[in-house]
Amino acid sequence: MNECYYDKRMDFFYNKTKTDTADEWTGPQLIVVLCFGTFFCLFIFISNSLVIAAVVKNKRFHFPFYYLLANLAAADFFAGIAYVFLMFNTGPVSKTLTVNRWFLRQGLLDTSLTASLVNLLVIAVERHMSIMRMKIHSNLTKKRVTFLIISIWAIAIFMGAVPTLGWNCLCDITVCSSLAPIYSRSYLVFWSVLNLVVFFIMVVVYIRIYMYVQRKTNVLSSHTSGSISRRKTPVKLMKTVMTVLGAFVVCWTPGLVVLLLDGLNCTYCGIQNVKRWFLLLALLNSVMNPIIYSYKDDEMWATMKRMIFCSSEDKSQDRRSSRIPSTVLCRSTDTSGHYTEDGIIQGTICGKGDLGNKGNS
Repeated sequence: MNECYYDKRMDFFYNKTKTDTADEWTGPQLIVVLCFGTFFCLFIFISNSLVIAAVVKNKRFHFPFYYLLANLAAADFFAGIAYVFLMFNTGPVSKTLTVNRWFLRQGLLDTSLTASLVNLLVIAVERHMSIMRMKIHSNLTKKRVTFLIISIWAIAIFMGAVPTLGWNCLCDITVCSSLAPIYSRSYLVFWSVLNLVVFFIMVVVYIRIYMYVQRKTNVLSSHTSGSISRRKTPVKLMKTVMTVLGAFVVCWTPGLVVLLLDGLNCTYCGIQNVKRWFLLLALLNSVMNPIIYSYKDDEMWATMKRMIFCSSEDKSQDRRSSRIPSTVLCRSTDTSGHYTEDGIIQGTICGKGDLGNKGNS
C-alpha cells in the first residue's frame, strides 16, 4: 500500500518532482510579473464591475444574451481574485505552502477557467437557438437564465475541486507532474484535452452560425429594402461574440498545451521556462473582454461612460462614428422575422413600453 503525504509541505513535492522554478522566481523577473499582474488585476476588477453594472442598469440589456455576458464578466472578476491570491502565494512562498493552501490556489484558477469556458459554451447554445430561428434574442426566460448561471458556477466549482476530491498524487508521488507537483499527470492530460476539445467545438459552432447568418442576410437583402447597416446587424453581433471567443482561445490555448505536455511527461519541452508568461497571457484575457464589449457595442460604452462620469441623463447621443453600431437590437413587428436595428437606423427609436415588455420576456 502506497504511503500518503497529506501532512507534508510543498517543498517536499517540489523536491521530489525536481521543480526548480520556485527559487528562480525572484529578482527583476518577479518584479515585472508582479507589477503587470497588479495593474491587470485592478483593471479587471474595475472594468468587469462596470460591465455587470451596465447590464443591470440599462434595460436595453435585459436579455438572455446580456445576462450571460454579465456572468462572463463575473467569471473574469473571479479570475482577478484568483490571480491576486496566486501573486501572494507564488515564487519562494510556494515551497512553504501546505497541501490544502496549494490546492486552494490552483482550484481558484481552475474554477475561473471553467466558469468562463462553460459560460461561452452556454452563450453558443443561446446564439444558436436565436439565430437559427431568425431572432436577435432567444426566448429563454429569466428563471431559465438564472438556472443556467447557477449551473455554470456549480460545474466550475466542482471542476476546480476535482484534484482536492482525490484525483491527485499525494498517495503515489511517482505520477506527480512537474508544473503542478501534487496533481497527477493523468489529470493534467484529462483537463487540458477536455478544454481543448471544447474550444474546438465552440469554434466550429460559431463558424457555422456566422456562415448561416451571412447567407441568410444576403438572401434577405435581395428581397428587402433598408440600410446596409440594418442588414448587417446580425453579422456584427456574431463578430462581437466570435471576437470574445477568439481572444479566449488565443490566451488560454498555450497554457493548456503546456499542461498537456507536462501530463505526457515531456522532459525536453522546456515547459518550466514559459509557464509564467503563458499564465500572464491567460490573465490578459480577462483584461481584453471588457475592452471588446465596449468597443464593439456603442450602447455598452455609452452606459459605462455615463456611470464613470456620474451622468444621470444622456438623451441625445451622436453615435455615428467609425465604430460598429450597438448590438442592442429590437425585434421587428414584422412577423417575417427580419432583423431591425434599435434606435440607430435612420433615427428610429424603440418605444420605452416596448423595451420594458421585452425586458420581461
